[in-house]
Amino acid sequence: MNRFTLPRDLYHGENALDALKTLEGKKASVVVGGGSMKRFGFLDKIAKNLQEAGMEVQLIEGVEPDPSVETVMKGAAMMREFEPDWIVAVGGGSPIDAAKAMWAFYEYPEITFEDLITPFSFPTLRTKAKFAAIPSTSGTATEVTAFSVITDYSKGVKYPLADFNITPDVAIVDPALAETMPPKLTANTGMDALTHAIEAYVSTLHCDYTDPLALHAIKMIRDNLVDSYNGDMAARDRMHNAQCLAGMAFSNALLGIVHSMAHKTGAAYSGGHIVHGAANAMYLPKVIAYNAKEPEAEKRYGEIAAFIGLEPTSAALIEWINNMNQQLNIAPSIKEYEGGIIDEAEFLEKLPVVAELAVGDACTGSNPRSITPAEMEKLLKACFYNEPVDF
Repeated sequence: MNRFTLPRDLYHGENALDALKTLEGKKASVVVGGGSMKRFGFLDKIAKNLQEAGMEVQLIEGVEPDPSVETVMKGAAMMREFEPDWIVAVGGGSPIDAAKAMWAFYEYPEITFEDLITPFSFPTLRTKAKFAAIPSTSGTATEVTAFSVITDYSKGVKYPLADFNITPDVAIVDPALAETMPPKLTANTGMDALTHAIEAYVSTLHCDYTDPLALHAIKMIRDNLVDSYNGDMAARDRMHNAQCLAGMAFSNALLGIVHSMAHKTGAAYSGGHIVHGAANAMYLPKVIAYNAKEPEAEKRYGEIAAFIGLEPTSAALIEWINNMNQQLNIAPSIKEYEGGIIDEAEFLEKLPVVAELAVGDACTGSNPRSITPAEMEKLLKACFYNEPVDF
């Protein structure tokens, strides 16, 4: 028996934020990141809509990119004091991911973070609050997924939390929020969405329910991402839908080692973070080459390629992705990322540990080809130096 889980309600299109007026409750905690949602007036509109629904509103502001364990604990403590019956998370993947983890600690103060990092081990939620998610970026799709990524900076590790309990009750996909994204963020989040869709389609857990979502998302990304990056707001609006469809696919089919590698390299180096979407964009062509040695994976990659009008091979898909990265000004390798902020000596020194952690990541289990720590080291080196993958 398999499971396919989505939010109960998904509101999309122009003025979708008005759906907040229909929520029933007494108190709402609104979790938000930096100042962009406030500067563009969306935070005020969200608070006003919730107040019109009869709710008292608490703001939990300042969630950082790649949210930390400390941020989660602080927010959960604020919720326990306020006692909301709705948690409303707005912004990019970071505030929504953080709010999902806060939700668990709000409802279960005695639980530990270590208890939650085991996949599908969450306690039953909704004992105190329901959850609404409003994305402002077009990539993570965390508004429809059973996942959250939290960073433990003391260990230099990103933990992907996974449980159907943290799938939001309500998703609000309003394109007006995505129109505020700068080009670089548009590029990185768009490639994150493409990676979600491709990994979902070749995952060992793909099914008849996830395949159409993944394929249609890939086609929409093909048609709209570059134009969205170049400032076409109609394309930007369509990308907001495309990333959501990709999220529906991967939340149920799961992912693969592109994400395993991105999770474990993102916060591993002292020179700076490797932004998640950019990491996925750099690693995806190399992982496809690795996975394509598995005949079933090659077949599935070929189906993707054919669906978007390419020769039905993994090689054609890789070429198309490399060309897309070039048009989006995304570096082709870790060594070239952001002008070389990742030190080569540090990368090589940490390689065995990072490789082992990546193999142990929750996303590795549904990858279409198995991988050993030694093979992961070779694959990560290929991503660092932009070398061909022939193993």
